[in-house]
Amino acid sequence: MTSEIVLELSHISKRFGPIVANDDISISLRKGELLALLGENGAGKTTLMSILFGHYTPDEGTVRVDGVELPHGRPRAAIKAGVGMVHQHFSLAPNLTVLENVMTGTESLWSWRSNEKAARRKLLAIAERFGLGVDPDARLGDLSVGEQQRVEILKALYNDARILILDEPTAVLTNIEAERLFRTLREMARQGLSLIFISHKLDEVMAAADRIVVLRGGKVAAERLAGETNKAELAELMVGHRVTRPTREPATPGETVFQASRLTVTGGGIDRLKEIDFFLREGETLGIIGVSGNGQAALSQLMSGLAAPSSGEMRLFGEITPALDVHALVEAGVGRIPEDRHRQGTIGEMAIWENAVLERIHTAHFSRAGLVNRMAGQALAATIIEDFDVRGGTPTSRARLLSGGNMQKLILGRNLYRRPRILIAAQPTRGLDEGAVAAVHARILEARRQGTAVLLISEDLDEVIGLADRIQAIVKGRLSAPIAAEDADPRRLGLMMSGDWTSSEGQTNAP
Repeated sequence: MTSEIVLELSHISKRFGPIVANDDISISLRKGELLALLGENGAGKTTLMSILFGHYTPDEGTVRVDGVELPHGRPRAAIKAGVGMVHQHFSLAPNLTVLENVMTGTESLWSWRSNEKAARRKLLAIAERFGLGVDPDARLGDLSVGEQQRVEILKALYNDARILILDEPTAVLTNIEAERLFRTLREMARQGLSLIFISHKLDEVMAAADRIVVLRGGKVAAERLAGETNKAELAELMVGHRVTRPTREPATPGETVFQASRLTVTGGGIDRLKEIDFFLREGETLGIIGVSGNGQAALSQLMSGLAAPSSGEMRLFGEITPALDVHALVEAGVGRIPEDRHRQGTIGEMAIWENAVLERIHTAHFSRAGLVNRMAGQALAATIIEDFDVRGGTPTSRARLLSGGNMQKLILGRNLYRRPRILIAAQPTRGLDEGAVAAVHARILEARRQGTAVLLISEDLDEVIGLADRIQAIVKGRLSAPIAAEDADPRRLGLMMSGDWTSSEGQTNAP
């Protein structure tokens, strides 16, 4: 890494109505440097990088690349200056091939024909240089999430990016994919590229970054060299105080509120769940742990009333039911935290208050004679914002303006403002910063303490060990027998997640 500065953001400020997203921020980036932009959800990280790339226009401040000021609000100017951005939510077309996606927008509309041969040669050369193996003719929709992200990076490099911005690059990756990504990024930096990656994950920041800039409340809170700090200090700098996750107290389970016996769920001609057995009891958390793609989504859909079993038996509050109905579940007091808060948990263009009452809009408290009671809805939203510390919006703000962590707290508040009898929590802290994780965990433990039966579906070992009373592993659509949380450790759960269930033999799955 050299001392040559390739990028300067000077005194950047950006407001969205009464909300100050960026407040007089100045940072620089050197050639060959891997810079981490660290902060809580809603700290202003993505807004700042969107200003750099031209998606937003700042209220004040300048952006310079190689000493030349970039015009505001013009992504094409940023690309021409050598800036590339890989978004958290990919902007690729799943119906096109890898090569077609990479070439899109790179050729003049007035060209008589596309120079596909030259594009293919350039793409393969870039892929080989940086170790980003890819099949140019593969359809994007057939690729894994990690492979799709690789294509996003290749598209930026194809446009001759020398400065690469990655927004939460590991949010949807497995641990193995994340490790592979950071090996690639370090190789890029070694070859002279300059990189900024937005993150709130302390482990990856410490492992990958040369330098760390911490944002808090839209301002630069601190700047550290990775070799001169630690996770505890960074966590405190992020949130402004020491962060500790809440601890689980011993449970006193009540009656069984749900029981599944030999349940099978079929979709697309495949058994997504295969003869699974489990039960939920009041005041207790059942944790389902597994590697992504082993049937967690099907289990969440089943319990949320979005999928029906093809065989087996279910008992809800003691009554046999052939399937779970969405509206009946809400009426019966079942709360649902979906895996994808953007697509399944909220409607971004609707107001926060509308999202808060969405599932109960038909009740007398929120509507009558076909007319929505806006005052009641906004009052509920204000209560959720206050009680669950939802930052970055008012009851009438659009939900899409919330950061991921604050959106998750909105969903949590919507489900917990009146205590549910059952809470289905699917990946409840995926993509959240340490402060938001601690807040969500505290709320789940509080609900359990008040008698809620919690089904926790997670890929995070620490989360499951910290929150669950009983744990079952899911592998290829099957569930292991449960083990007590006191008997669980990362090694044992890792074996169970790989399909070695000898460690759970002798356990019972009967309430």
